[in-house]
Amino acid sequence: MMGRRCVFIVISALLVLAACKGDRNDHDVARGSNANTQCDGSCANASSFLSSTDVELVVRQAVAQARALNIPATIAVADRSGNILTVFRMAEVLANGDRKLTIVSNTGSIISGGLERLELPISATVGGDALAAMAKAITAAYLSSEGNGFSTRVASQIVQAHFNPGEFNQPSGPLFGVQFSQLPCSDFVLDASNPAILVGPKRSPLGLSADPGGIPLYKFGTPVGGIGVISDDFVYGLDRTISDVDFDSDEIIALAGSYGFAVPADRQADRITLDGKTLRFADVDFSAIDASVKNAPSLVVNTDGNFITVKDYYDTSDGYRAGQAFGQASSGIRSDNNLRFPGRDAFVFVDQNNVERFPPTAGSQLSIVEVQEIISQALAVANRARAQIRQPLGSAARVTVSVVDTDGSVLGIARTRDAPIFGADVSLQKARTATFFSSVDAANFITALPNAQYLTPTLAAANTITLGDYVQNIINLTGDNTALSNGIAFADRSGGNLSRPHFPDGIDANGPGPFSKPAGEWSPFSTGLQLDASFNGLVSHLLYLMGGSQDVGKNCVGLAFGGTTSTVPPRLANGIQIFPGSVPIYRGTQLIGGIGVSGDGVDQDDMIAFLGLHNAATILATVNNAPIAIRADQLAPDGQRLRYINCPQNPFNNSDEQNVCAGK
Repeated sequence: MMGRRCVFIVISALLVLAACKGDRNDHDVARGSNANTQCDGSCANASSFLSSTDVELVVRQAVAQARALNIPATIAVADRSGNILTVFRMAEVLANGDRKLTIVSNTGSIISGGLERLELPISATVGGDALAAMAKAITAAYLSSEGNGFSTRVASQIVQAHFNPGEFNQPSGPLFGVQFSQLPCSDFVLDASNPAILVGPKRSPLGLSADPGGIPLYKFGTPVGGIGVISDDFVYGLDRTISDVDFDSDEIIALAGSYGFAVPADRQADRITLDGKTLRFADVDFSAIDASVKNAPSLVVNTDGNFITVKDYYDTSDGYRAGQAFGQASSGIRSDNNLRFPGRDAFVFVDQNNVERFPPTAGSQLSIVEVQEIISQALAVANRARAQIRQPLGSAARVTVSVVDTDGSVLGIARTRDAPIFGADVSLQKARTATFFSSVDAANFITALPNAQYLTPTLAAANTITLGDYVQNIINLTGDNTALSNGIAFADRSGGNLSRPHFPDGIDANGPGPFSKPAGEWSPFSTGLQLDASFNGLVSHLLYLMGGSQDVGKNCVGLAFGGTTSTVPPRLANGIQIFPGSVPIYRGTQLIGGIGVSGDGVDQDDMIAFLGLHNAATILATVNNAPIAIRADQLAPDGQRLRYINCPQNPFNNSDEQNVCAGK
């Protein structure tokens, strides 16, 4: 990881040896109440939250480790719904003058574009360091569940151009593009500036993080939040090579903070495989933490460090806040109580008055009955489906399901028990993306969007990106002047095929897909159309946090740089998503909406969206999947056939059914 790898190479080797000799009992102590969990998704209750005392202990432990390493750090803690419970900056961070947080994916070769090389000030009044720490804490909390404990190192592994990173001529990561979700301009995730809705999933200032140093926190086998750390050189990046073992100061400080709140051993990411490959949780374990962590001293504010105010996220007067109990109305997510989706064990999103935010609603074409049945049938498929990235083996898939109108309006959202939080915003992104790209005016909509205004490292205006160029790219690839206006049905898997840095995906000798950046410009911080469509909204929010007077509105797309209100309808209001899990909804050959699913594996997401709609169509006889003749998998641009959906083998628990999506 960046420059710190060379500095700590000798220490790293010693720590790896120590980890191999780790004391099992000590590891059990580090896991606290989670040492022998039997939780399978049903443990969360009204006591499942971080108390203010817990939060203080997590920070004390992290600071003790940072002091032992003699490395200054900034630490954030979030609860499972993304509420920031504290942001603490050690006094040493500013001891040598103002610093900057640098966003960079690769120090070996300079990549130009997107968020690459932006420098966010770190001073007594603003906190680029706080934004990085918060994004890491939120990511660790959002990616984890009772079935899987995922860190930001896992995120790094699954969002890059190859899976695994460093294995050339391999397809991109299974959650390629997920980093640009939970965006601060999203109309779904919330912030403290909106008094109308105070509870529910919160936004992240930098989206989801792929920089090691975000670790989930557990109590009694259920996730209750996450800790995020930025330290040392204050570089916000990712791990481009996983064939070695790093000593990453962010990661070991965060791991120390999780002492007593650690992931259950058999839920930790390195006990879970994805596409036959083992996930990476951390490159160090509890054998490497300093003895002082186990009896960490109390901290004295203004001596040991200070809390940092971050507008609309956290106020220093809050000190150490208590989190909310996930699954209770106070968290913004609670049981449906069998009211709308009987027998599905469904959960719904509510406001602070316990009023449902996204009940089934009629759209311009879809009726309430149709929306409710589509969601219900998708939940039913999920409850039968075998989860891909969850322990114990044989668990049901845990997902969020979203249905939207043709204009992107939300017509209903529900989720199964213990679904990861990140999937809520992502399922809505997917539903909107599939619906949008299947419409007959997608090309005109994109072409009319304001240019994306890129910035210099010091946050001054640089070059602009014309969004209409992406439309021309796909016209050039297909030789079809009607591309994105001819009514071809796009699933997210189809659009994702066109959004990879190599087309087809994983063939390194080939150039980029039409929605991607070319070599030298592409990185996980500069993906192409996905980021550029929301770029002005994202960076305008960062400038607001760095001292600007007004935040952006709740529509990521269509915002002119320097403006605060989007100029277009909210068809892609929370941004574009480019990994699988959605299909458009039709009545005959007419596009009438879209369904998006996100949770426990992308093939499962595809299947739940596709079969959920198919099964609803069988019951209702008024809706259907896209006719086969107009699906994107009928296209073969440059001789490379696109994909529509991909359903997993042997997909259901307690069943030997195969090829469940064939012929439908």
